[in-house]
Amino acid sequence: MNATDLGLPVDVPSTALFTDHYELTMLQAALKGGTADRRSVFEVFTRRLPEGRRYGVVAGTGRVLDAVENFRFDSGVLGFLRQRHVVDEPTLDWLASYRFSGDVWGYPEGEVYFPGSPILRVEGSFAECVLLETVILSILNHDSAIAAAASRMASAAGTRPLIEMGARRTHELAAVAASRAAYVGGFTTTSDLAAGFRYGIPTVGTSAHAFTLLHDSERDAFQAQVNTLGRGTTLLVDTYDVAEAVRSAVDIAGPELGAVRIDSGDLLLVAHRVRQQLDELGATDTKIIVTSDLDEYAIASLAAAPVDAYGVGTQLVTGSGHPTCSMVYKLVARAESADPKAPLVPVAKKSTGGKTSIGGRKWAARRLDEDGTAEAEVIGTGAVPAELADRQLLVELIKGGQVIAREPLDAVRDRHAAVRANLPMSAIQLSRGEAVIPTEYV
Repeated sequence: MNATDLGLPVDVPSTALFTDHYELTMLQAALKGGTADRRSVFEVFTRRLPEGRRYGVVAGTGRVLDAVENFRFDSGVLGFLRQRHVVDEPTLDWLASYRFSGDVWGYPEGEVYFPGSPILRVEGSFAECVLLETVILSILNHDSAIAAAASRMASAAGTRPLIEMGARRTHELAAVAASRAAYVGGFTTTSDLAAGFRYGIPTVGTSAHAFTLLHDSERDAFQAQVNTLGRGTTLLVDTYDVAEAVRSAVDIAGPELGAVRIDSGDLLLVAHRVRQQLDELGATDTKIIVTSDLDEYAIASLAAAPVDAYGVGTQLVTGSGHPTCSMVYKLVARAESADPKAPLVPVAKKSTGGKTSIGGRKWAARRLDEDGTAEAEVIGTGAVPAELADRQLLVELIKGGQVIAREPLDAVRDRHAAVRANLPMSAIQLSRGEAVIPTEYV
């Protein structure tokens, strides 16, 4: 399945410079030293979850596949590297024909992960794999952080829908990626049209306070909006006096008014008052949408309020206090020579300060209890135990340089909901805690 099959209208430009300077200088040294063609295995993992979090969410895998496929050094990129004397001419010649030809395995997008989980495994020559480190980490660290925050918010919201509306709170391109990651984590719609265009995420929106302030009266603003968008629209009722705005809204739109939005004040108290007022006015089917700097804790505090949907911005696109997952990309095995048949040798970083790594090409499986609930993340480098053979987590994403595992975003979103439901119930607690299941090495 390719991008056209998925209906994606925007091509991804070259990602070759979404990397760090030292990736290319390592390449040059390896080419000159004769080690560039050694078969190598790199793995993406995190040593710990963000403080207090009980699970992580894999997000951005689809974007990683696009990035690897479009990692190309065209004439403009090569000219920039030549002008800056980043690498020498033999290295530029090598880069001119760069195409990743290796294999990539990883946790399916939407899966959960834990400390040590081999979230992504990249295999090929050292030269072709080392160049991908930065772009892979930048995508996975950002998107997984947003998806984890979104997942916690979705758990707190229960069956109530969540609207992603954080585009104005982050970089314009990060906003599109954030919308995608939020959808993976459980959000239902976005306000960002670029995300809707690029990924097919449903978009929503009606009006802001500026529209009300433009008119001579709030009634005039409401009338103009209803005349244009119909009685099922959402009217923003907290520009002036909420009670008066609700009366005007129902008077103009009638009981068919779709929804009212509250964007300030004590949301719990105001929501109860507005619900009572709407019911008394006969607008019993009119929904209440709340916004205003919500996070998972604020959403949970509104569980008993007569709220029908939440709009979340700043806290979502900043990972609700954890804007990165601290994932790393480490060489865990390499061949002793460039001979394709040379055996792989485990390698690992040994250092103080908790920044060690475990060598060897790893597999991962999730052990379930008798009720089908996850009880451990099992990771190993040898043979997979028979009882875990059908519980392995890594799937092949790229084979021989060809992407083989693109999938619709809705499938990813559904996967995450199903996986989260199979975690112990304590996974959805918002109180600080350790990983909800342990990581075991065998």
